[in-house]
Amino acid sequence: MQNSFTEENYLKIIHALSGRDGLEVSTNALAESTSTRAASVTDMLRKLAEKGLIHYKKYQGVRLTESGEKVAINVIRKHRLWEVFLVEKLGFGWDEVHDIAEELEHIPSDHLVERLDSFLGHPRFDPHGDPIPDAKGNLTEPDYLILTDVEIGEKVRMMGVLDHAPSFLQHLDRAGITLGCILEIKEINEYDKSASVQIEDKQTLFISLEVSKNLLVQRR
Repeated sequence: MQNSFTEENYLKIIHALSGRDGLEVSTNALAESTSTRAASVTDMLRKLAEKGLIHYKKYQGVRLTESGEKVAINVIRKHRLWEVFLVEKLGFGWDEVHDIAEELEHIPSDHLVERLDSFLGHPRFDPHGDPIPDAKGNLTEPDYLILTDVEIGEKVRMMGVLDHAPSFLQHLDRAGITLGCILEIKEINEYDKSASVQIEDKQTLFISLEVSKNLLVQRR
């Protein structure tokens, strides 16, 4: 049975909110994430439960079934592959692709997705550094650090972002902070925890705590 765009989006959001441990997600959390009234969320959850895509009991939260997890991972795979295609093949900026990929991820053809994956050379990460599930649905979350966990004098490689908002990505572009660049913490301001960061052993700039909290890095 084909799932609607809205149903797939709910499954994707439940997957994101439940995290690695598959924790139960509350109706209120879903209402906030979808900007939808709690009553409408409850109606959708009933539909998903009837399809066997979630485990749901009123007032007890919700979690994905094995079938629901499979659908969610497949949507995530398509979304991230389309983002790679849009950036690498069509020249879009990493700040421009999310909304377009949100539409493309619902194309139901598995054959198209596998051809796209092959055409792109089976990429492992999307333009924001997020891992792309493989054809079997395996999704391995990299063990990255947040920049705020890095000590003064450490050099790390920029690997991804937690905030995908276009305004944030544009801010990073202006600062010269891109995937793969080397960052070194030179100083941390005691007052507001802003940090002086050297990029690629060249320019040094101050970045706010809010920026630091949204940068995923890996020790060299």
